[in-house]
Amino acid sequence: MKARHKIPVALTIAGSDSGGGAGIQADLKTFAALGVYGTSALTAVTAQNTQEVTAVKELCPEMVAAQIDAVVSDIGVDAAKTGMLSSAGLIEIVAEKVQKHHIKKLVVDPVMVSKSGAALLQSEAVDALVTELLPCALVVTPNWPEAERLVGHRIETKDEAEEACLKIAGMGPKVVVLKGGHREGKAVDMVYDGKRFTKLVAERVQTTSTHGTGCTFSAAIAAGLAKGLAPLAAIKAAKRYLTLAIQRAYPIGHGHGPVNHFYHGMKT
Repeated sequence: MKARHKIPVALTIAGSDSGGGAGIQADLKTFAALGVYGTSALTAVTAQNTQEVTAVKELCPEMVAAQIDAVVSDIGVDAAKTGMLSSAGLIEIVAEKVQKHHIKKLVVDPVMVSKSGAALLQSEAVDALVTELLPCALVVTPNWPEAERLVGHRIETKDEAEEACLKIAGMGPKVVVLKGGHREGKAVDMVYDGKRFTKLVAERVQTTSTHGTGCTFSAAIAAGLAKGLAPLAAIKAAKRYLTLAIQRAYPIGHGHGPVNHFYHGMKT
């Protein structure tokens, strides 16, 4: 009998977005677009669209744990990513399961605020994020405001950005990606791998289709890791994918619309 080809498997541990642009919906679309089988552990249900988040219902830690156990015990996990983990209890159970199941290729997207400005991480959960989850991470992907919250002060200059990366790396993750999407000018991400800094530069796309960009970027990194890419190669590939997904987005809703996850399968 011919052996079955094993497709890479990536797990997203994140919240649901009813508008389909962020959260597990964005992650699963990204995995599929990049040739990876996607599985999920839902952490919360949100009622949201391109304009606002109107309601959030967090799942209990036991249910999140059960989902992770179910996926790992049967399908397996080549890489995983976390998204919305709104409470200390959720963060602690996810960290526990990541360690129990020896998930080494973990991407942590420290989701704190939605694109519309809604808080998605409770204040008391930041300490748990730093002490419990970041030490489990291979890659962490904070945007500028998230990095400022993690280090506890404003980041203005290049030197301050590098110092912030060093400080975040000291919290445990092997690779830090400080995303520059909130800054003016070109979209410059700073990557620190424990030894050196690498700048990844892309032209800024003038668009309102930016909902779920952080989810999509971190999911694309996880997909690359699942396929065996080294962290920096996975990050570079993810940035290329996201840039094109933003460039080729189409109008959805009346606020911040989603990116086009399946742009490569559409006629131009």
